[in-house]
Amino acid sequence: MKSKPFAIISENHDYRPYEDLYIYYVKGRAGKADKFFGPAFIGNWEEDDFSFLFFTEPADHEVAHFIEKHPQFALADHYRMTYEEWQGGRVAPMTVGRFYICPPWDCPGNEPLLKCNENAIKILMDPGVVFGTGFHTTTQDCLEALSWLFSRESIDSVLDLGTGTGLLALAAAKMGCNRCLALDFNFLAAKTAFRNVCLNDLLTNIVVLQGYAEDFVTIPADLLIANIHYDVMQKIIKADGFFHKKWFILSGLFRTQARHIADELTKNQVKIIKQWDKDNIWYTFLCRRA
Repeated sequence: MKSKPFAIISENHDYRPYEDLYIYYVKGRAGKADKFFGPAFIGNWEEDDFSFLFFTEPADHEVAHFIEKHPQFALADHYRMTYEEWQGGRVAPMTVGRFYICPPWDCPGNEPLLKCNENAIKILMDPGVVFGTGFHTTTQDCLEALSWLFSRESIDSVLDLGTGTGLLALAAAKMGCNRCLALDFNFLAAKTAFRNVCLNDLLTNIVVLQGYAEDFVTIPADLLIANIHYDVMQKIIKADGFFHKKWFILSGLFRTQARHIADELTKNQVKIIKQWDKDNIWYTFLCRRA
């Protein structure tokens, strides 16, 4: 089992979005890579057999030196873009159902939070360079599923697989979940999720881990959340302990993928209670074990 618990990560309280990002696209999996670079290094996002090394300033010489010392890596390309270009637009306060999601740099003295509906569930969210701000339809559908479920059931424990920025775990904790395990294989995602747990003062409710989703399916929980790639979904649904959960929120599925997962759920006595399918493209299931 490959996992790393997060106990302490130093916090930077100067909450400002990045301006320009310098991204180096490297062939090979560079792991954490923090020890190889200076303070301008943000982190490494690994995808398949490639690494995206993020910096706040040009790092041509640092990256060249890194590759020279580690010939198993090769620079494929490099980019410079603004933070908004990377995120696909300005990260700004937004409302998704009952939830009001606000980046910390837009909340001086919590003023924007005070302007939202007093009954809204308020979440501070710093996505860093990780995707999962709440804009994607699958994330929004998962938030709606959480809201529906928590308004009807008492959910004490949650297992959030592929947590990304930690948004769904934060939402569950804000609605009353006492014990939540937020897991992501990507170190940068787990680090970002931990930062958001700290921002929302939820360290007593949420534990963040880095590891493989299929290695943690056996952990008991009232609710399993997986807004995750289909190839990983296939692994976790076959893992021991998956069908021992009472409730499931499964998302990130295209139509054909959703049909396959729905068949597996039916075979294992799990009933789909509600379904979301935006534009008949992205599917989200809220399910209960029969």
